[in-house]
Amino acid sequence: MPSQTFILTFVCDDMPGIVANVTNHIFKSGGNILESHQYNDIETNRFFMRTAYRVADPAGSTALEAGFEAIAAHYGMDYRIRARSQRPKVLILASKADHCLADLLYRRRIGELDMDVTGIISNHPRDTYASLDFGDIPFHHLPTIPGNKAAQESQIWALFQSTGSELAVLARYMQILSDDLAAKFSGRCINIHHSFLPGFKGAKPYHQAHQRGVKVIGATAHYVTADLDEGPIIEQDVERISHSDTPDDLIRKGRDIERRVLARAIRFHLDGRVLVNGPRTVVFRD
Repeated sequence: MPSQTFILTFVCDDMPGIVANVTNHIFKSGGNILESHQYNDIETNRFFMRTAYRVADPAGSTALEAGFEAIAAHYGMDYRIRARSQRPKVLILASKADHCLADLLYRRRIGELDMDVTGIISNHPRDTYASLDFGDIPFHHLPTIPGNKAAQESQIWALFQSTGSELAVLARYMQILSDDLAAKFSGRCINIHHSFLPGFKGAKPYHQAHQRGVKVIGATAHYVTADLDEGPIIEQDVERISHSDTPDDLIRKGRDIERRVLARAIRFHLDGRVLVNGPRTVVFRD
């Protein structure tokens, strides 16, 4: 049987011997470390680590995971071990603007985003995306009408659970999630914000930016929390603009930034490179 690669991630209080014990356990269990990153946040005394390792013998993999439980218990780790071959299941939510949705589907098709899309949810009907090929991905039209928010969100959560989804992506889904749904999605829902947080929130952010005469615009991908657009930031990017750029120019350039920032944030998450650190994140970039 061919060797398998696994990703180990964990967070715990910092103390001596963590790296030595973890790496020694991987070695003694027949594992070969391919990549390893660690970070100690001296402000919170929290330790973060991500290690990719290969195991040739399946029995060794089982023993490694079983033996790691004692190490995790000793250090009080919040940890996860995932086979790299295990494709995460992702549920995508979108509204009328389809540029992020189209980009994610394309990156999935060419293998750049190694994920199984379990479904697409929209508050707009299927013909809104007539130009997009969803293939065999189920499409769910869940309209938002006054008074039905709780019922509509209940359907979203039911689909997330019934499909075994591990991540929800708000690909320009222009609806504010309730505190209840945001709490359920904690650490498992990524949003793309169409301006460089914390500036220019609300409607027409690029028009606001144009009115202020800004020289850079950007986008922010972050985890969803009950605090609107205040979740832990995963990825950001900016682009310089000039006095000659119109609001339409800013919107056009903004769409491009949004696509690439969201795709990078999702890729980092899928590959176990993002660990939440209170209101912030630790991102072990490749």
